[in-house]
Order: sequence, then C-alpha cells, then structure tokens
Amino acid sequence: MNKNWSAIYLLISVIIFGISTAGIAQKQQPNVVIIFTDDVGYGDIGCYGATKIKTPNIDRLAKEGRMFTDAHSASAVCTPSRYALITGSYPFRANKGEGVWGPLRRNNKLIIDTDNFTIAKLMKKNGYATACIGKWHLGFGEESPTDWNKPLIPGPLQLGFDYYFGIPFVSSGPPYVYVENDRVVGLEANDPLVLNGKPVSPTPQYSDKSPNTFSGGKKAHSLYEDEKIGVTLAGKAVDWIKQNKENPFFLYLATTNIHHPFTPNKKFQGTSECGRYGDFVHELDWIVGQVTNELEKLNILDNTLLIFTSDNGGMLNVGGQEAWRAGHRLNGNLLGFKFDAWEGGHRIPFIARWPKHIAPGTKSGQLLCHVDLFATLAAIIGYNLTEGIAPDSYNMLPALTGNPKNMLRDDLVLAPFHPENLAIRAGDWIYIGARGGGGWNGGKPGDHILGGPAALQFADEKNSDIADGAFKDDAADAQLYNLKKDISQKKNLIDKKPRISHMMNQRLKIIKQSQQTR
Repeated sequence: MNKNWSAIYLLISVIIFGISTAGIAQKQQPNVVIIFTDDVGYGDIGCYGATKIKTPNIDRLAKEGRMFTDAHSASAVCTPSRYALITGSYPFRANKGEGVWGPLRRNNKLIIDTDNFTIAKLMKKNGYATACIGKWHLGFGEESPTDWNKPLIPGPLQLGFDYYFGIPFVSSGPPYVYVENDRVVGLEANDPLVLNGKPVSPTPQYSDKSPNTFSGGKKAHSLYEDEKIGVTLAGKAVDWIKQNKENPFFLYLATTNIHHPFTPNKKFQGTSECGRYGDFVHELDWIVGQVTNELEKLNILDNTLLIFTSDNGGMLNVGGQEAWRAGHRLNGNLLGFKFDAWEGGHRIPFIARWPKHIAPGTKSGQLLCHVDLFATLAAIIGYNLTEGIAPDSYNMLPALTGNPKNMLRDDLVLAPFHPENLAIRAGDWIYIGARGGGGWNGGKPGDHILGGPAALQFADEKNSDIADGAFKDDAADAQLYNLKKDISQKKNLIDKKPRISHMMNQRLKIIKQSQQTR
C-alpha cells in the first residue's frame, strides 16, 4: 500500500472511529450506575484479596470488567469524598477555600452551592433521569440546625437529582429517619421532630451508635430499622431502575454498608469468618447482586456502565478490630486506616463494567480518583466541560476502555482529616505535609476512635517514624514514600530525598493556590 493510500485509509479509519464514538454519546447513551460504598477498604473485597469474606457479585463485576489497583478517594473522610464526586472539585476548595475536612455534623445546612454545575446536573442536562439513593451526608436547607419538619430545601433535588431516597446523615447518628425527595418519611404534623426535646424518641441502640437527640416523630422513627436499611435501599434502587428502564438513567447508589454500626439483616448474620464486619460486607455484596440482576433481567445490563467503589478506606473501629483479630485485613497491606493520608485511608477498590467497551477480566494500574468520574461521564456522553466546571476532574475514559502507555494524571491531591497532612501523589511518590497519618490519633484497643501510632501498634504495621505505639523523638515533620518500592510505607525518605520532597511540596502549594483545570 503506497503512502497516499495509507493516508486515505488512516483518514477513513479516524472518521469511522469518530462516528462510532459519537454514536455512544448520541444514539446509545449508556445507563450509568455508581455504587458508592461506605468505608469499604482495599482489602475488603474478594477480588482484592479478602479471604475471610466472600463477595461473588462484586467479583463478577471484576471478571466481566476492569479492576483498578491504584484508585483513590479524594479524601479519607466520608463527607469531603462525596463533595468531590458530586462537584468534580478537591474538597479543600469547598467553603470558599476553607475546605471541608471532617464528616459533616448532624443538622448542618447543604454545603454545596446550588449554583454549582454538579455531576447530576450534567447527566440531567443531557437527557438522563437522575437519582440519588442512600446516604447523603452533605446537608439540607439553608440554615443550621436543620428544621426537619419543613421541606428540606435545598438538598439533592436542587443539585440535579430528579429523585432522592435515603438517610440524611450517617447510620450511626440521629435523626434516624428516611428522607424521600425533600420530606422526612412518615412525619406527622401533630408529632414534629424536636431537637434536644424530651422525652427522647426510642430508636434501636447499638454500642457504636450515638443516642437519639430528638423527641417526637415516632412514626418516622418507627420506619427506620437498622437491620433493614440495606434491604430497603436495595429495593428502592431496583424499583427506580424498573421505572426508568426505557430511557438513559444515572443512579448514584450510596450504601450505608459498611459504616458502623454493623447491622446486617438477619439473613446475613453469621455468614462470614470475621464477625458482623464481614457479615455487613456480605449484605453489601447482595445489594450489588440485586442491582446487577435487575439490570440483567431488564436486558439493559450490557448498556450500563456500572462502577463499584468506596468513599474512603476501611476504619479500625471496634468492629474493624474484631475483624482484624479474626484475620481479616481491611486495607490489605496498606499502612493506616480511614481518616489517614497514608494509603490505607484513601486507596480504594474501583471496578468498572461496560461490555463492548471495557475488556473483561482486566486490571489497570492507572492512577485515578473518583473526583474524575465527572469529566469521564462528560466524555462518554459527548459534553464539553467549560473552564471552572469540575476543575480537578480528569477524563479517565481512555483508562476504562483502553491501555494508555502514560499516566493520564500528572498528580493527585489527597485529603486526610487534618489539613496539615494534606498529601500529593506524583508518579511513584507521595508527599505528606506533616508527621503521622493526619487522621484520628490515639485511643487503645477496644476504643471506637483508635488511630495513629496506637492503631499501627495494634495492627502490627511498621513505619520508620513510629515505635511502640508513639512517634519517635526524631520523627520528621513531613513524609515522602516511594510507593513502587514501598507500598506499605515502612520507610520515610523525607531526609534522604530533599530535592524530590521540595519539588512535591512546591507542587502542592501551587495546586492549592490555583483554580486548577483539567
């Protein structure tokens, strides 16, 4: 074939590929389901190495899709990680630059400006039915404390979701009610919810669950049964899928599994080898199966991009400690736990299934973050994001459907609980701006808040800055690790690699001060 014919053939191929790609966006827009789990660590899933827990439905997604081994949550904490997914922005940019770092306190107003162009608005604008089902934890209303007796506006509906059903806060804290769209489910006008009222309305109590702080709302409270939350949310998701099967839909299913308290439905209790922690993962796997099976039954599974991931790493709370003693490693061989800038705090499972586009049974070491889902979905549906929208989101479609030779991300900023430990990843290196993990720091075995050096001592995890459950006197004020050579972060190289440390510190400062674009 001569050069002229080669050029013509190449041009025709490019045109055909462009037409077929456009067809994805214009003619066969895929349904999108994001299963965003709570506190599921890198080692909690069978295909990621769990042996005390069985996850056949999640493992099926990996067999039929692609699992990522270097995926991260933008934050090692629940609320900021959800903020990142919804907005496509790093959580340190929230609150006009003050950031959102910890879990949102109960009765807080909505922390995302309704003027923001969110991931739900993106999908809705492009013809998708949109729903959020499950844990919200981003606040309701314009003022704090929230008045639960009024319409909860603004909330998910004002951020682009057509439908919402779920729990407003966390499963471990009040008000212990369901919200549908913008109203508390079952709330009666003659029995309002009263914050700090007396007598407090009864709700089921577990050792690692905060007492109720509301009086009134007895019917609303009665509908909220801890051991039925997972089953309820799965049912709502399945029903919504059935109702919207004829047109493209976007479902953000934010499970309460496996956040404490560990309250699996009775049919899952005693089914794992590591106590209620493992049983709760088994219930989560069942939820994934319910969604997958329904998509398959409706003959739309193969035209659905289904993503399974987590909001942060596994937590070494009381249930996590019991699972650890039983031989389960929540975060695999990674250092640290939820809240930490160490890898155990934010390296997470991430599996994507999309037949005919994602090769089955494949793995990728591409660096990505769930903040990237915004730009990736925009690319799939053929929408051009303008300057300032989802500023920290990268298009990861090439990593889902192909095998790029180079990393699509030059760097990634990772937020722990404490701002001073803000970290940056670039290539094989991660720089952490202070000593320790930046999460909870203290406690003793048996405490819900076990963290930091004490947690590493309990778990027998090694780090060169720590000995006998405490920081060494000469521990450095910052940290640098080569993750290619030291995935478990045993050796802090901050003093041995000053040039790299300085470069990464400067890079972090520039990103923090910029309005970074994709």
